[in-house]
Amino acid sequence: MTEARNVLGGNLEICCSSPMTGYYRDGFCRTGGMDFGSHVVCSQVTAEFLEFTKSQGNDLSSPMPEYQFPGLKPGDRWCLCAERWKEALEAGVAPPVVLSATHPRALEVVSLDDLKKHALTSS
Repeated sequence: MTEARNVLGGNLEICCSSPMTGYYRDGFCRTGGMDFGSHVVCSQVTAEFLEFTKSQGNDLSSPMPEYQFPGLKPGDRWCLCAERWKEALEAGVAPPVVLSATHPRALEVVSLDDLKKHALTSS
C-alpha cells in the first residue's frame, strides 16, 4: 500500500487526534470504498460552519456518547465531507482548511484554488 498523499502532493498529515477524526477514526482524512461521504477535507470548524451544518441536518456540535463522539466546538479540526465543505463554501461559511491534511479526493468536488483561498496560514 502506498503512502496517502495530500492536495499539495506531499504525504498526508494527521488532521486531528483530539477529537479523533477521519472516516477510519485514525486522525487522517483518508477514504475508501465504504466512505460514501468522502470525509477528505481537513477543516478547523467555526461557529458559523457548525450552525450551517446543523441547519442542513448534520449536527456536529452535540455529543453522541454512543458513537464516542464528544461534539465539536469552534477551533476543533475535523475531516469533513467534500460535498458539505462545498455547500458551506457556496453559503459563504466554509471553514478554514489544513491543506497538508486534506486528501486529493477533495479535488473531485472542489478546486485547489478554493481550498487555497481558505487555507489556514499556519497548520
